[in-house]
Amino acid sequence: MITRLAKAGLAAALSVTVLSTGAAVAAAAPGAPSASTSAQHVTVSQSGNYPGGIFTSGNMSASWTSAGTADLTGPTHFTVDLPPGVTTDGAMFYSTPYDYTFTETLSPDGRHLEAVLTGTRVVGKSEFMKLNLRTTPGVPIAGVITVTAANPNDTDPTGHVSRYDLGSRGYLPATVQAAPAVNGLGTTTGPGTGGTAVTVNGSNLSNGMVLVGGVPAPGTCNDTACTVTTPGGSGSAPVSVVTPGGTAASPVAFDYTGAAPAAPPAPVVSNLTTKSGPVAGGTQVYLQGTNLTYGSITFGGVPAAHVSCGPSFCSATSPAGAAAGPVDVVLTTAGGTSAPVTFTYTA
Repeated sequence: MITRLAKAGLAAALSVTVLSTGAAVAAAAPGAPSASTSAQHVTVSQSGNYPGGIFTSGNMSASWTSAGTADLTGPTHFTVDLPPGVTTDGAMFYSTPYDYTFTETLSPDGRHLEAVLTGTRVVGKSEFMKLNLRTTPGVPIAGVITVTAANPNDTDPTGHVSRYDLGSRGYLPATVQAAPAVNGLGTTTGPGTGGTAVTVNGSNLSNGMVLVGGVPAPGTCNDTACTVTTPGGSGSAPVSVVTPGGTAASPVAFDYTGAAPAAPPAPVVSNLTTKSGPVAGGTQVYLQGTNLTYGSITFGGVPAAHVSCGPSFCSATSPAGAAAGPVDVVLTTAGGTSAPVTFTYTA
């Protein structure tokens, strides 16, 4: 079973599930452009004090950067694969502030980690998760550590794979995973409450994340199939698989039957950390409270920019105000709208 973890401090104990070990990747084309061809783009890298030589343990960071020309939005999927004899307990901690949701799963053998970050990441923002690494006595410290990233709004497949060779103690050349293809679904209907097991068939699906109606579906992918459990939803929901090599849509949708799941609890905003700023806008603010996930924020009815919300913490940038003076700041989710807090525009 996959457990969803809202990170609000050091990582809690993780639930585990059997996960695929990753796909083979093809070498990047010679002369590939260094500038992104996608407005939303994420690149991934890794670094650390890797085990080797006299060191039988170590640590590493898997890092990612919003490298496009527009804010990175939607769910971003990460994988970390460790070679035989090297294991981890999962991420010790992630970047702060926690203005996002983070879901993490670890395979029973401790060698494959998957994580999904959902939130808005401004251009140039770099973040990381840090992992402890342990080795198995008697097993040579060798093999490749592979880290991948993928986002459905990122159409540029470059920069999505990072590899480090423990044997040669060095980083390997950049690679690009082959583009995925989806042939169909093993099951096409299920209740609106979710929980239906679905197999997505295709090719080049390794390191993939399945979206049903745009929502990540917990499960696993290998090269030819993903086995997932549907989230709750309603109506006819498109299905796609997002991999480091790109996104592939299913030729058929998943049709929800019956009632949709109940709405989440209404959001409550308890504090606005910055309570005033120039009428021209551009003030960075943080909101604290409860039930804030997936929230949108307005200042005096005008949408804020760069909004990103986790369960209890949001970041946003104030829009331009109509005039100097106080305005109501409210946060809206599928569960409702929060009571207003006051922000004052200054001349």
